[in-house]
Amino acid sequence: MSAPGLTPARLGGRDVVRVGFGGLRARPARAVLSALGIAIGIATMVAVIGISSSSKEELLRRIDRLGTNLLTVTPGDTLFGEGAELPASAPAMVARIGPVTAVGATGATDATVRRTDRIPKEVTGGIAVQAATPELLRTLDATVRSGGWLNAGTARHPGVVLGSEAARRLGFDRAGGRVWLGGRWFTVLGVLDPAGLAPEIDRSALVGWEAARRHLGFGGRPTTVYERSADASVAAVRDVLARTVNPENPEEVQVSRPSDALEARAAAAGAFTGLLLGLGAVALLVGGVGVANTMVISVLERRREIGLRRSLGATRGQVRVQFLAESLLLSAFGGVAGVLLGTAVTVGFTLYRGWPPVVPGWALGGALAATLAIGAVAGLYPAMRAARLPPTTALATV
Repeated sequence: MSAPGLTPARLGGRDVVRVGFGGLRARPARAVLSALGIAIGIATMVAVIGISSSSKEELLRRIDRLGTNLLTVTPGDTLFGEGAELPASAPAMVARIGPVTAVGATGATDATVRRTDRIPKEVTGGIAVQAATPELLRTLDATVRSGGWLNAGTARHPGVVLGSEAARRLGFDRAGGRVWLGGRWFTVLGVLDPAGLAPEIDRSALVGWEAARRHLGFGGRPTTVYERSADASVAAVRDVLARTVNPENPEEVQVSRPSDALEARAAAAGAFTGLLLGLGAVALLVGGVGVANTMVISVLERRREIGLRRSLGATRGQVRVQFLAESLLLSAFGGVAGVLLGTAVTVGFTLYRGWPPVVPGWALGGALAATLAIGAVAGLYPAMRAARLPPTTALATV
């Protein structure tokens, strides 16, 4: 207690920081190891949020780039559970819908494609052989990496255009050469870039509609019809597509929008992020326990210092503030290091994947706030314990 009539000097903010730094500098290795636990937890949380936000931003940009006005029509099931078929006139009927601007179609065949005729027929490499209409490329807004696309002339002859994945599996990086398709040689006319909204095209070998009829026994019925319309008319077109394609049995027609899958992926990213954030919170909690343990040991080792300060007039509140400041500074160092590390990991990973790096400001602010909260909770008990030590007891135990 202070002498009667004397008022204890107040510690200013600068003095509190200086005293707190002094306690940490006395044991730098221990301080670094304690801050490391906080840094790992914060880095995990920042990196998880940053990578998830960057992935979502990439998906949203991809949706904007590819558009949301593409609809696909596929056969469903009959009333008796059997596989239905689309009419051969389905593409032409869809094209008659007023707002529709482009229509393309593919039709599945039983043929297989292989690099040479020496490869067994059963080794298909997971590549589908499909008939394709000349309008398919424009409808999907796809691009040709090498060579050319099917036209009115080449669509009648044994030529094939390979999707990006099909070309990779067959060992083609450019047009030219031949593949063994349906029991005869087909010339590789072109290789496509990845079709963002139609991944099934990437795994397909596409031949002309008439060539498929002549050489592959194709019956002429489409299995998928793709159409694009004005953005404002997508809902209206979707409502009439099934009845337009099959007026007698519209329930046997399935209509979907491929961009919905990308939007669902963007929405589902939050669920996985929550799980990883939980793991980061556990790491942060472990770091907080490490800080608390460090501060308790520091109080036990510095009893002489505490007793000396108390005997020279320091109040319990000043001792409490000193040790609480040390805990906050220790956690703050770990938090800042974690934020920098998490941001660096996010930027490095997103640049490697070709995504736009996004680290939300609220994530950085929240990480620092969580750090200070952990530091305050971790340092509260050690600070109170140090403040309760009587000067005589603290000096006598040394």
